[in-house]
Amino acid sequence: MKNRITLKIGFSPCPNDTFIFDALVNQKMDTGNLHFEPVLEDVQTLNQWALEGKLPVTKLSYGVLPLVTERYKLLNSGSALGSGVGPLLIAKDMLNAQDVNQQTIAIPGKNTTAHLLFSLAFPAAGRKEFLRYDEVENFVLEGKGLGVIIHENRFTYEAKGLKKIMDLGTYWEQTIGTAIPLGGIVIDKNLPLDVQKQTENLIKQSTALSFEHYPKLSEFITKNAQEMSEDVMRKHINLYVNDFTLQLGEEGKKAVRALMQVYATLNNGKAIPNDFFI
Repeated sequence: MKNRITLKIGFSPCPNDTFIFDALVNQKMDTGNLHFEPVLEDVQTLNQWALEGKLPVTKLSYGVLPLVTERYKLLNSGSALGSGVGPLLIAKDMLNAQDVNQQTIAIPGKNTTAHLLFSLAFPAAGRKEFLRYDEVENFVLEGKGLGVIIHENRFTYEAKGLKKIMDLGTYWEQTIGTAIPLGGIVIDKNLPLDVQKQTENLIKQSTALSFEHYPKLSEFITKNAQEMSEDVMRKHINLYVNDFTLQLGEEGKKAVRALMQVYATLNNGKAIPNDFFI
């Protein structure tokens, strides 16, 4: 194909990501002169790779976006934002929120939105351990401390007898007044603008195609979901994939800008550029 361009694209094996990118990376749609090579990794790894500029297109936590704006632009499609979708602070035994600062807290990655939202709610908490998101639940079960959970653990912690101390997403919504920005898709700003725009549009198309077949789950979604039940897969998709995923729009952009400002405030007024959208 004339001027064929191959782009590696990083995203997680979680159902919300495989739902979004299924058609794009599995030749279920016309992608023109662009070919996308999937690289599936956990979000913490993708965040680190984004800091290193390893991939031309990648999913990342919005918590790391302020650190990569010199290299990447944010796409208007592919994001996870919403209401009631934030991380949860959990414990083995119930305790008061005012006692959290004295506890050890497991956080799913340092440069994650979960850490940013936790820091907004508990700026004085200093005893933190940064783990993979799927290690946090066991950390709490073993009595090592509290934990901030994301992804499918939102749907499993109660069955294991764990207690919710605070919904950090609700705290964000009540304090900041916008939707909760969890994760987004960025693209190398050195790529031609038409490639950036085409990629953005194709991700939107890919998401729309998956919605057309939903609630049927493709093999690509189920085979990457590890031991997750189909019910949990659908809950995952229902929670994290919505109209903001198709297009951020002004409301979504407002939420992302708010998060960037919160990051700056929590990090001694670090200057954040205004032109991080393509």
